[in-house]
Amino acid sequence: MNYAVVDIETNGGTKITEISIFIYDGEKIIDEFTTLINPCTTIPVFITTLTGIDNYMVREAPKFEEVAKKIHEITEDCIFVAHNVNFDYRIISKEFTSLGFTFKRKKLCTIRLSRKLIPNRNSYSLGEICRSQNIEIKDRHRARGDAEATVILLGMLLEIDEKSTVINSFLKANSKEATLPPLLSKKVFEELPQVHGVYYFWNKKKEIIYVGKANNIKKRVLSHFHDKKKKEMDMCMNISNVTYEKTGNELIALLLESSEIKKHYPKFNRAQKKKSPNYSLFSYTDRKGIVHLAWNNSKMIQDAIYKFYSLSEARSFLEKLCEDYELCPKYCHLQTNTQSCFHYKIKECRGICVEEEDVNNYNQRVLKAIESLKFKNNDFIIKLDGRNINEKAFVLIANNQYKGFGYYKEQEANSIETGVYLDNLIPHNNTNETKKILNSYLKNHTSIQVLESQNYSFE
Repeated sequence: MNYAVVDIETNGGTKITEISIFIYDGEKIIDEFTTLINPCTTIPVFITTLTGIDNYMVREAPKFEEVAKKIHEITEDCIFVAHNVNFDYRIISKEFTSLGFTFKRKKLCTIRLSRKLIPNRNSYSLGEICRSQNIEIKDRHRARGDAEATVILLGMLLEIDEKSTVINSFLKANSKEATLPPLLSKKVFEELPQVHGVYYFWNKKKEIIYVGKANNIKKRVLSHFHDKKKKEMDMCMNISNVTYEKTGNELIALLLESSEIKKHYPKFNRAQKKKSPNYSLFSYTDRKGIVHLAWNNSKMIQDAIYKFYSLSEARSFLEKLCEDYELCPKYCHLQTNTQSCFHYKIKECRGICVEEEDVNNYNQRVLKAIESLKFKNNDFIIKLDGRNINEKAFVLIANNQYKGFGYYKEQEANSIETGVYLDNLIPHNNTNETKKILNSYLKNHTSIQVLESQNYSFE
């Protein structure tokens, strides 16, 4: 069995700047191929600082398509080995795909092998594991130096696993060892449930770096590991643990995900990370009795109808409201310093701005628009499946605001007078995102239980 031990340097993205391949038969190196590669793009200064490879060095180097045949031939019938194999393998595969070819090899990761065969180390980075095993890296962060050190490390691992029991288990077709992030234990992944819930990715510093929701936690987590986008690859390199919280249903998973993103502000979550809306929608009536819609800084508004994170979001939202309810842009403060709005000229405004429409008729549409942003009932619960067969879940809306969710035993389902919902409520903040999540759910699910507010204190 021959091993193609590979290391690449990149431009900080997915373009290769250097590649080194050692063919190792388990005892000695029998072939080598090392070359700089012209990435056909600029190499950033921080990459040059790290690797020493600059734009001048690769200017006359071959492009990937010029060495692709050699890479394919030298690695053929070999086990593809690298320290964090998924990174190198995916980038090389992507280069072949861009040329219209498929690159497929069995993979072996020396990080995962080291974790199994040299346990209880604080770090399994190439530098740290080599230092702990007294392996000298002659030219760190250059492809040849790192690949040569990986060959020596692989030789040590083969000696430890003298019967090849561990390595053979890693190479089985159905083994997940080659697809899991290098820092993540297989046991942690295997114990993930296949249920509704929220999952958390943690790095080795015990920081939450990503929060996601899933209808099947295990399946959704695995999908991250197969994703070839650079962001996903970068995230997977940092995952050292996965935890989860079962929710019993998709709605609570969505609501909890939103809350947890705002609470932990994870590095790799992009959506819903904005903390506080800066602008608020409000209404007022002028001297003519016309109801206006406008927005201002949230600090200036006490009774906000809706909140926004940016002016552009506020404007886009109000433009859509105008369109849906045939409101006048002038009285929604979308068009100012004008006698009549542009929409009147194109027959999309009924003429309140030129006194052609009755004020009461116009105001009724404004009020309908405002009401459309509220729940149809002030106080109600949404009943849902719980986390097991003996449990039910609920989401509470009170005073027209989302208050949180909770769980209760099924035998308590009819005990409304005991305040079972309030007793089991897990409070959560009412945000724009939770409003959107709940409105979307209620469009397709009309079954709710209206609560008599005099029986509860919703403050």
